[in-house]
Amino acid sequence: MRMMLALFRQHRWRTSLVIFGLFLSGLAEGIGLSALLPLLNVAIASERQHAGTPPGEFEQRVLDVLTGLGISPTVGALLGVIVAGVAIRSLLLLAVQRQVGYTAAQIGTELRLDLLRAVLRSRWEYFLHQPIGRLTNALATEAQRSSDSFVYGATAVTFLIHALIYGAIAVAISWQATLLSLVAGTLVIGSSHFLVRMTRRAGRRQTQLLGSLMARLTDTLQSVKPLKAMAREHLADQVLAGETVRLNRALQRQVFSSALLNSVQDLLFASFIALGIYLALVVFRVELSTVLVLAIALARAFGSLGKVQKQYQKMTQGESAYWALQEAIAGAAAAAERLDAGRAPTLKARIELADLSFAYDSRPVFAHLDLEIPAGAMTVLIGPSGAGKTTVIDLVIGLVRPQAGSVRIDGTDLAEIDLRAWRGGIGYVPQDTVLLHDSILHNVTLGDPARSAADAERALRAAGIWDFVASLPQGLHTPVGERGGKLSGGQRQRVAIARALVNQPQLLILDEATSALDPASEREICQTLASLKGQLTILAISHDSALVEIADRVYQLDHGQARPLPATLPAASPR
Repeated sequence: MRMMLALFRQHRWRTSLVIFGLFLSGLAEGIGLSALLPLLNVAIASERQHAGTPPGEFEQRVLDVLTGLGISPTVGALLGVIVAGVAIRSLLLLAVQRQVGYTAAQIGTELRLDLLRAVLRSRWEYFLHQPIGRLTNALATEAQRSSDSFVYGATAVTFLIHALIYGAIAVAISWQATLLSLVAGTLVIGSSHFLVRMTRRAGRRQTQLLGSLMARLTDTLQSVKPLKAMAREHLADQVLAGETVRLNRALQRQVFSSALLNSVQDLLFASFIALGIYLALVVFRVELSTVLVLAIALARAFGSLGKVQKQYQKMTQGESAYWALQEAIAGAAAAAERLDAGRAPTLKARIELADLSFAYDSRPVFAHLDLEIPAGAMTVLIGPSGAGKTTVIDLVIGLVRPQAGSVRIDGTDLAEIDLRAWRGGIGYVPQDTVLLHDSILHNVTLGDPARSAADAERALRAAGIWDFVASLPQGLHTPVGERGGKLSGGQRQRVAIARALVNQPQLLILDEATSALDPASEREICQTLASLKGQLTILAISHDSALVEIADRVYQLDHGQARPLPATLPAASPR
């Protein structure tokens, strides 16, 4: 119930209304049930008058209340009270269930948004250590399981309130028989609670295995082509099959515990209801009509108590998903970047990496690195794999921070600059181009309402792909397919370059942006980049001679240092 208490505190007014509505609905049904005893006795009134049997204590209280409300104890009036009680209960439950559904949907939405925002605001180093599949599973599966658990918990509260009201009616009829029956029923609840614990453990196991399975599945789906190309898809199948089998075992334990609770509980409750009726008739000499109402009250009280435990059991299945989500949100929030604080950035002179040292997980990359990127010029970084070229880009963007030294923008340390504003002036083209399964227009503007089709056309022209886009039947609105699969590698790369240019950045960063282009396309891109020199600052990583030939400044990175080279080289460095 710790999850329910946490959610009740977060949604205090909504849950208070839900509980109040549940109480009123239970009270309405209780009133209708209470009218059943006088109705039975009115139906046999002639026999009672002949026998001279006075009304029982509970019946007399009900009659006094009805008289006070101006309702005569006739068959029609009493039937009307019963029907009215059921109708009011149904209407109140409808309103309550709708509110529970709305609240559950809100909880799921809030959990997804909280996690998404926390992850997007976290430091880059934190994000690198998070499997994408686990985050996807948390946003989809765990948020839904948490939402469902709230519904089960609220339903358990519903049945608990009804059980208390039915129990109160039964106590008013015969407290002795009711007390003995409820004690026995409590023993049933307590003795079967181990099945709830079994379900909770199975739910925790499901949460762990679903996260692991989704992480592996995401990685595998991203590698389907090379796996099939090398006839190794069976290896992925073996790994995923093992995870799935373990998940299936956890589901089997959950199903078994739920089924066992249903079968055992119903049998025992029926036995104890029969015990209560026997005690009332034989031991306490209660009238048959009163015993019939007592039997109904006890049956509903026990039935509601059983449903409380069953709903609670269902709630425990997904409770671990809620706490796993909270842990993920807290972890991402603890790793949040400091944005929107500092000076407004300007890039009119240069970017400097001064006496900079940096290491990944205690693995040194740079030691006392000095590097200058002039504003308005094109700087190209070359060097062997692992030399730190991409790390320089990450440092300039502010995704990672140096352990010593500084990154300076026009003489101001990047740590003192408004990072959000700085990144807002950067256009970035990664080496691995992934397009959205949407139109070319959306892939260029990313849905930014401030960017029009004319802005997209301008960027596509600058990237050298507008003629191709204009020749398509749907033009800008042509879908690119999953991950851009309907376009060639070079076309995808140029759409990504257009995406980087659409905001008219002051700094354009290209990480192997021409690696997928054919020679003709590469020349077109180089002509575009050459024409942009002087309008914006360009920082590029490349192994190709074409970019090196048009660069204003070239650095060779190796062994943690940057060595300036002549602006024009006879050939590119080896890949």
